[in-house]
Amino acid sequence: MKFIAAFILMASLYAYAEENFLKKKIKVGKTTLAVEIADTEPRRSQGLMFRKKLEPGHGMLFIFPDESPRGFWMKNTLIPLSIGYFDKTKKLIRILDMDPQPGVSDFDLRIYNSDLGAQYALEVPQGWFSEKKIKIGDGLEFPPK
Repeated sequence: MKFIAAFILMASLYAYAEENFLKKKIKVGKTTLAVEIADTEPRRSQGLMFRKKLEPGHGMLFIFPDESPRGFWMKNTLIPLSIGYFDKTKKLIRILDMDPQPGVSDFDLRIYNSDLGAQYALEVPQGWFSEKKIKIGDGLEFPPK
């Protein structure tokens, strides 16, 4: 019975997450893509957890209230991703590939750090940055709320 309740809760969170992210078009370098905006703590915490796929040309943009060193993990994330960290001036400062880690405890999950201060993070299908020839120093553009 507990398993069923947990499953229903997770399914509800998954459905809630996809419906409650604002969607926008952004530009990285010269490439445009469609993103979901994670601009609140609950949205940033949910991120792309439990998603089974991420369409080409789509991603999730995490917006933080300030610039600070950031770290992301792949808790309950089922798809391989690349993450790009951007500073407060919206310049790309780091790109990392992130792999799912099924069966790994929260304490043992790898942390993918920005190293430098970042105010924005963009998660996309793994390999997207290299495929689009996006490099460190490229800019991020998105419309205001």
